Amino acid sequence: MPSILITGASSGIGEALARALATPATTLHLSGRDQTRLDMVAAACRESGAGVEPVLLDVRDATAMAAWVGGVGKLDLVVANAGISAGTGEAGVEQPGQTRVIFATNVDGVFNTVLPAIEIMSAQPPGADGVRGRIAVIASIAALIATFAAPAYGASKAAVDAWTVASAPKLRRQGINLTSVCPGYIRTPMTARNRFRMPGLMDPERAARIILRGIAAGRVRVTFPWWMGLAARIGDLLPPGPIGGLLARRRVGGVGPEPEREEP
Repeated sequence: MPSILITGASSGIGEALARALATPATTLHLSGRDQTRLDMVAAACRESGAGVEPVLLDVRDATAMAAWVGGVGKLDLVVANAGISAGTGEAGVEQPGQTRVIFATNVDGVFNTVLPAIEIMSAQPPGADGVRGRIAVIASIAALIATFAAPAYGASKAAVDAWTVASAPKLRRQGINLTSVCPGYIRTPMTARNRFRMPGLMDPERAARIILRGIAAGRVRVTFPWWMGLAARIGDLLPPGPIGGLLARRRVGGVGPEPEREEP
């Protein structure tokens, strides 16, 4: 029976992944920080026949995360999904406390999830395909270009994307497949508060299908929509002064969620 662990499972992509993976042959270990929403997701997954073990947990708590991940037992798939976003506001300057909170969740929270999982998977016997386990890190297209309206968000996603892609070859030789997921705008409670055009806006259910196909195929990076990822890559090659001024004035979308906070 596959054992799957997902952080930030109470809404958005995390919820969509949990629902998509909920089958009678699956055990889901789900975490979040909103008890009511987490219980609703767990109930829906149980209706689909899955075994569900929800836990209220803050990914920033390294000790609690190590105990949770380490106590699950066998792990076939881990999705480090929990994350938050916030921007510069009208002043155009990011507050120091906000920067630290975003990095603590989006970077430390990912490592608090992934590093214990790697340790567990390394000790597991490989399957028939030679894979001991799979790990997906939810980054963002914002990882591919400097996001001037949300510096800490973009930088934190860039950090975990770069670490995942760089670590993937060595871990693959050990039987652990790493995938960095870089989505564009997804219809979630976070993006629902945006008051601007969001090109390529996608329902979380469709995003979950794309993510799961990429993980199953063993891809190191899954970027979607592809044209938005390409635009971000090209934009990042341009001189930072002019492109930064353009994005700051027009608040151009297409590089990840605009500055709003989402509880993991």
